[in-house]
Amino acid sequence: MIYEQRVYRALPGRLPKLLARMETDTLPLWEKHGIQPVGFFTTVVGESSNDLTYLLAWASMAEREARWGAFQADPEWKAKRAESEKDGPLLANISNTILAPTAFSRLK
Repeated sequence: MIYEQRVYRALPGRLPKLLARMETDTLPLWEKHGIQPVGFFTTVVGESSNDLTYLLAWASMAEREARWGAFQADPEWKAKRAESEKDGPLLANISNTILAPTAFSRLK
């Protein structure tokens, strides 16, 4: 198992809309595409209070490429994303990191 950490830095004042989109639009589409979220976090103390950080679990990089690609290409996702951004973009930037658990990690 590998894990993907994604950090979405929302534009000022746009984090509530990003969180709403994630909960109501993104998560059902991830379920449709077999994407497995591990957890979601907002920043309490750190560089920015405009961040949404989350972890996804993948069996392999090949699975990640196939499922994430299908999600990104989904016309329903494209429409929902466009609708959520009709008043302007939500994100300043996105970063992602692929992580492998150590032998002593509780997540395997």
